[in-house]
Amino acid sequence: MKIGFIGTGVMGNSIGRHLLEGGHELSVFTRTAKKAEDLLEQGASWKNNPKELAADAEVIFTMVGYPTDVKEIYFGENGLLANAAEGTVLIDLTTSQPKLAQEISEAAQAKGLHALDAPVSGGDIGAKNAVLSVMVGGEEDIFNRLLPLFRLFAGNIILQGPAGSGQHTKMCNQINIANNMLGVCESLIYAKKAGLDPENVLRSISAGAAGSWSLSNLAPKMIEGDFRPGFYVKHFIKDMKIAVEESERWGLDLPGLKLSLGIYEELERAGDGDLGTQALIRHFDFMEK
Repeated sequence: MKIGFIGTGVMGNSIGRHLLEGGHELSVFTRTAKKAEDLLEQGASWKNNPKELAADAEVIFTMVGYPTDVKEIYFGENGLLANAAEGTVLIDLTTSQPKLAQEISEAAQAKGLHALDAPVSGGDIGAKNAVLSVMVGGEEDIFNRLLPLFRLFAGNIILQGPAGSGQHTKMCNQINIANNMLGVCESLIYAKKAGLDPENVLRSISAGAAGSWSLSNLAPKMIEGDFRPGFYVKHFIKDMKIAVEESERWGLDLPGLKLSLGIYEELERAGDGDLGTQALIRHFDFMEK
């Protein structure tokens, strides 16, 4: 298939590579051209803007930072909706607002296009190893038709319901992680204060009932002081804010989510927004003697 991809960042680069390795033609556009160099070397072609990319693609994936970026790419005279050929499938992998996903789907249908909201979970590790979880909202027949593409970079792909359902499911994912990350950090700082070897503690608790993806994959990075981003603090803050907005719209109070959001916002104000989410441990002065 002729596939377009917009947003070749931490995860997008690996996803694009898997699509190329699957034998598909890939054209790419990203605002920072340097981030696409690896894919171009592997055979992808460069497009200068979304309009140019839309002119030559049967399926278009987008994976950008914020809902404002999604709006810019999809809407307007130079956007995907105005320039994609009839029948094109637009798949947004960005974690964004459920309402925006619904708006894109409605606009796509009006133009003879198809749209899926398909945010992912698993970070840079999941993307590299092609084992991401994908939460999809949209038409069932289009989802089934595109499953072979999803399987090139994901291991867990589930249609959650109509447009917007993928984004709502990702909010459930982020709420769980927000609370879990606090638990991971608190357990490590407790281990240190008790005079234990944190790595030994991890070997014990990660294999038991406390086990989680964050404990197994991010806690070792916390111990090592490795804060390189698999997923940015600033993007996690964006996700948590969306979840808070949605829950408050229903009159639902989620105190754990709000607590985690507040601490991450402190990190961002301290200049740590471009670090990985495991930088949360810095709030607890874990690296101090």
